[in-house]
Amino acid sequence: MTASAAARTALTTGRPEGLTEVEAARRLAAAGPNEAAARRPVRLRGRILAQLRDPLIMVLLGAVVLTLAIGDHADAIVIALVVVVNTTVGVVQEVRADDAVAALSALSAPHARVRRDGAVRDLPAAEVVPGDVLLLGEGDVVAADAELAEASALLLDESMLTGESVPVDKDAGDPLGAGTVVIRGRGAATVTATGVSSALGRIAALLDDRREPTPLQHRLAALGRVLAAVTLILCALVFALGLVRGLPPGTMAVTAIGLAVAAVPESLPAVVTLALALGARRMVARHALVRRLPAVETLGSVSVLATDKTGTLTEGRMVVQHVWTPETAVDLTGSGYEPEGEVLVDGRPADGDALAPVRELLRVTALCNDAVLRPPDPETSDTRWTALGDPTEAALLTAATKAGCSRPVELSATRPRIGEVPFDSLRKRMTTLHSAGRDRVLVCLKGAPEAVLVPTVLTDRPDLLARARQEAARLATRGYRVLAVASGTRGDVPSPVTAAESGLALLGLVALSDPPKPHAAATLASCRTAGITPVLITGDHPATAKAVAARVTLLGDDAPEDRVVTGAEVAAGRVPDLTAVRVFARTDPQQKLDVIEAWRARGAVTAMTGDGVNDGPALHRADIGVAMGARGTEVARQAADLVLTDDELSTVVAAVEEGRRVYDNIRRFLVYGMAGGAAEILVMLAGPLLGLPLPLRAGQILWINLLTHGLTGVAMGAEPAAPGVMRRPPRPPDQHILGDGAWQRLLLLATAVTAAALGTGLVAHALDLAWQSVLFLALLSAQLGTVLGLRDRLLTRRNPFLPLAVLLSALLAAAALYVPFLSQILDTEALGPTGAGIGAACAPIGFFAARLVRTAFRRTDPTGSSGASGLR
Repeated sequence: MTASAAARTALTTGRPEGLTEVEAARRLAAAGPNEAAARRPVRLRGRILAQLRDPLIMVLLGAVVLTLAIGDHADAIVIALVVVVNTTVGVVQEVRADDAVAALSALSAPHARVRRDGAVRDLPAAEVVPGDVLLLGEGDVVAADAELAEASALLLDESMLTGESVPVDKDAGDPLGAGTVVIRGRGAATVTATGVSSALGRIAALLDDRREPTPLQHRLAALGRVLAAVTLILCALVFALGLVRGLPPGTMAVTAIGLAVAAVPESLPAVVTLALALGARRMVARHALVRRLPAVETLGSVSVLATDKTGTLTEGRMVVQHVWTPETAVDLTGSGYEPEGEVLVDGRPADGDALAPVRELLRVTALCNDAVLRPPDPETSDTRWTALGDPTEAALLTAATKAGCSRPVELSATRPRIGEVPFDSLRKRMTTLHSAGRDRVLVCLKGAPEAVLVPTVLTDRPDLLARARQEAARLATRGYRVLAVASGTRGDVPSPVTAAESGLALLGLVALSDPPKPHAAATLASCRTAGITPVLITGDHPATAKAVAARVTLLGDDAPEDRVVTGAEVAAGRVPDLTAVRVFARTDPQQKLDVIEAWRARGAVTAMTGDGVNDGPALHRADIGVAMGARGTEVARQAADLVLTDDELSTVVAAVEEGRRVYDNIRRFLVYGMAGGAAEILVMLAGPLLGLPLPLRAGQILWINLLTHGLTGVAMGAEPAAPGVMRRPPRPPDQHILGDGAWQRLLLLATAVTAAALGTGLVAHALDLAWQSVLFLALLSAQLGTVLGLRDRLLTRRNPFLPLAVLLSALLAAAALYVPFLSQILDTEALGPTGAGIGAACAPIGFFAARLVRTAFRRTDPTGSSGASGLR
């Protein structure tokens, strides 16, 4: 086929212009949003039953049955009240967590590019309607079922629908399924079905939407089962020993119930749910969307951060700063995508002779281009030009405008595209064919210098190619991204199009700069301080990668790991230890996987950032996949655990801090709650031996637990991060939730609270006071003092809920003694000044015991900083 015939075919076939906005709105109202079947809501009854099936709550339900059986109705009412309160709190927090997840899903929902009213629009995939024209490029997820109208080297991954792992080539007229992924090429397709009518929607309606418990929930459930089993054994033992001593069965039953109630941290599920929900909410406020709940708890263990370069360490807004041609070399000024700047030769504006070869080169780069520049939107406050498409291609369009070339729309009209071979990470070049009139075809090619400056592509003299390679290497060592540009003409359209990639003439080199972000170096320094090893994995030239790494202080001067390793070296097996390298260049998707697997094999917890379709496998394989929300592909976002809405690497560090904060707060509550429970058990066991027959009734213990574990325990979930949380190494992923000294701290606190409470009870007994009520107040006061003493930031105002919860608990403790109704149910007596004073005096004892325990177990990490690891 001749070039003119190909052009006529393209014009007569026409590009689908898409719907009008008015028609699209009408169809959206008729067909509904383009969403799969909504997740079936969990009924309230199901949520309540799930809470009641918790092992800890089941122990309390058993206590209710036993107290009713022995006629202890007052204790039965209190225990039942606590079950109701904890179940209510758990259900409410579960509903809030579901709402938060739904909100995050809406924020990270996929987008689609469509053509409406003849213009390209980027909109949420939910707004796509039948008849819309989808524009597809590498990394896009097909938003709805469609029929392909245009295709250029289009390759799709249909494994989501078919299970077939081999990608499928697609041509015009082929059907496309919603949810499939564009691996390579570009195309336009007309939507045929959306929402539940699409293939993906029909499959989604059949899916089992039950959620798997997170690893933390598994560990806590196992802990709950152990506590329940130990409690039952202990109760049976105490009950049996009492009968052997000749005590009445009713008394021993009440004692056994009291022990069971004391041993159960019944607020644990609510505290964990709240801590995770608050963590996810805080991460949203810090521009990190958690797509999978386990990411919240895993983030605190991250020890290796593998990051790409473009847009993560750098601005992601490429700028052409230098153009080299065999005849001349020029510099371009300006920043961003604004088409404003000068073309300079030796610091002076270039004249016509110098501009001619530069314009020819930039005209070819503007034709061999799929990006679109957008002027500032007058309806928003953003005055910057923006780009739709690849940042490098957008920078080339900007440079062409600066050099005085025709606008991209005019170039496309005079040189219509009639064929192309899109860029991919393996070929490292892109070729387009354009009608040049008189049965001539213009071939435009751009790509990596090593893929273009070769005799199989160019016909130029060897000395010119050697000079171009030398110039490309020089520019790359200065931190530029370098592209080689070539062109040629043909008499007809080559078939296949790749046949045009030979016999071309070199036009020159383009040097683009993507400067590091202002805070990139500080972010990497924060990673190292937190015990996180940063690793750069990029597809750029090794010299470019090294220059950028040096500017962000990722590389030093003398360390052996400062050598930059290429993907070819990794593939050839010439790198014995991948974990000894800090910068990888010219890598492909498989080599990214190799690096991640090498670190994981050493026991590291890895976080991987990415934005492209080729990053998907590594994002999925890493412990934490981190995708860029603004410029990332849908493949990357769907494969990730965490989506950064601001595309800032510092947000990952902030998310790690939140992850450590969440885990620390859960461990803090476990130490506090279980220390209080252990103290209550010891009081119940040791009291009779010291002359206190039944130290506390079951209702009194439960009231203590409701105030200490319920109110203050839940408030602990909002505690701010410790001052040194990012100056200590990550916790080992296999560390027990009560490891790293938590058991020891728990036992010491339990001993201190027990001694204070029993001592107070014995003093009250000796003074002939209402010793059981004094003991009740002492045990409660000691635990309230303990919760304040365990704070990392003692006088912080960032969590006012905890001191308020302590104050409210103290008022409710007084109500239990002095309000007749409560006093009658709990079987307490009003205390005089002496009894109330010695009981309340246990609060400072608990407070100072907690501070001493923290000091005694202060840990010094390998970096030399000491962390108040009282609860870590």
